[in-house]
Amino acid sequence: MAGFGNIVQKAFYLGVGLASYANEKAGKTLAELRIQAQKLADELVERGEITTEEARKMVDEIVQQAQQPTVNPPQENASPQPRRIEIISDEEAPNSTPPQSTDVEDVEALRKQVQAMQEELRRLKRQ
Repeated sequence: MAGFGNIVQKAFYLGVGLASYANEKAGKTLAELRIQAQKLADELVERGEITTEEARKMVDEIVQQAQQPTVNPPQENASPQPRRIEIISDEEAPNSTPPQSTDVEDVEALRKQVQAMQEELRRLKRQ
């Protein structure tokens, strides 16, 4: 019976050690996050995009959100069975049709919009 008590004691100490280690790692990660958020806030204040008070609030909100446990929202249509995924290669796709001209035009229009946004971003960075 003494052997069983020894195993339970070791398991308990292992659990305490793991919890302590996890707490230490989380503290380091949280400190690193705070430093990164503060650097970002300082840069925004330096550019004049936000005030010092807004920067302080932003850093506090980021750290607070990081401290909150993440909870996955419940899925409404959760079924006990896994969802089936069918993979069809290009050779196997009998119903696939070549892209219509409107699809190609849409893609080209989207590319132009992205390029315009990238140019605007570059222009704003230069200011």
